[in-house]
Amino acid sequence: MHGQVYTSYYTGNVNDTLVPGLGGVCMMGGASEHDEAMKWFLRQCNGGDVLVLRASGSNGYNNYLYSQLGIEVNSVETIVCNSAQASYDPYVLQKISQAEGIWFAGGDQWDYVSYWRDTPVDSLINQGIAERQIVIGGTSAGMAILGGFYFSAKNGTVTSGAALANPYTSKVTVDSNSFIRTPYLSNVITDTHYDNPDRKGRQITFLARIYTDWGAEARGIACDEYTALCIGTDGIAHAYGDYPDNDDNAWFIQTNCELETRGPEKCINGSPLIWDQQQTALKAYNIKGTNTGANTFDLNTFGSGTGGDWYNWYVTNGVFNSSESDRLHCQPSALEDIKDESFPFVVFPNPYHSGPIVINYAGYGSASIDLMDMQGRKIDAVTNSGVNTTTLTPALMQPGVYILSVALDHKRYTRKIIVY
Repeated sequence: MHGQVYTSYYTGNVNDTLVPGLGGVCMMGGASEHDEAMKWFLRQCNGGDVLVLRASGSNGYNNYLYSQLGIEVNSVETIVCNSAQASYDPYVLQKISQAEGIWFAGGDQWDYVSYWRDTPVDSLINQGIAERQIVIGGTSAGMAILGGFYFSAKNGTVTSGAALANPYTSKVTVDSNSFIRTPYLSNVITDTHYDNPDRKGRQITFLARIYTDWGAEARGIACDEYTALCIGTDGIAHAYGDYPDNDDNAWFIQTNCELETRGPEKCINGSPLIWDQQQTALKAYNIKGTNTGANTFDLNTFGSGTGGDWYNWYVTNGVFNSSESDRLHCQPSALEDIKDESFPFVVFPNPYHSGPIVINYAGYGSASIDLMDMQGRKIDAVTNSGVNTTTLTPALMQPGVYILSVALDHKRYTRKIIVY
């Protein structure tokens, strides 16, 4: 089936099947899919319908998923969105609402963000995750969009060298606006192709920007090109790959909870990143991907795994470094990114033009309040201690959409504000 705004490729039973989804997340590093991980993904579909969403390419997944892996599903359909208009097409939306599993192919993640964010597409996907327990997954760009924080690639890709040399280069487009709400990944930024090219430095830069711009201690999850992570509904991530025949790795990165001061020493525009903290700024856990997915990491605590090793990661004057470390001797904590409209958090006037912005919220203790543009640049900020109403009086802002964020009790709540 072909249309102006999308192209559909269909394999299997044309009649929709109604079965309960089994949930979970499957993420791949960007090269060819690992068969055992994809079998896991198909089993979580529970015999239902698989939908592959992409913005380029064609039907390469259809026969592979439908008949080559030996796991029975009702159908596999690939929909190639040729423009943002596909996000409002009734056929596309119907197929999203009927799928038991949705897979995001590789490509350009900015196409996915600009086409699908704040449209019926992401709304229906999130509804399917929350209410129908659909399994979700993706590779390369499809993995990159699955975290609560994500590298949008709005201005193209960025290398580790360029990001470390200037964390505020225009290429470092880290975003936190609500998009795909994936279980266990609300406070995570993912990265792929970790071994070719090496992307450790740029992901550390993403984490540094998140800490500096939003005050959030986000976490990183990454996969080598031929590595996959399958996350069950229990929050345990299993790494699939071809180790020991090939050196296939998955990584779990976080700020060092053993430190009293955890943020970057220097994260400013025009200067190399410094995030050293006596060579212990970040902790990274590495597991090898095997054919059975035997090596694991617990996303419930982000502090323990099986079959892996801990490392210290740090950046000195724009240069990434790594050294062996023992296990964590503390309980990791981080701001959980909550996209919850029910939280009593009121911003007015909205739409806004000039003068003070009044923020009223419920909660106790210190709250950090940030006003940011859509690129994550901080416009204004205030920290309150036990006061539930405050004001910001920013300088004149250009018309557009901005984000107000309240970080409170290890959670971060956001609202959009329209400036006219």
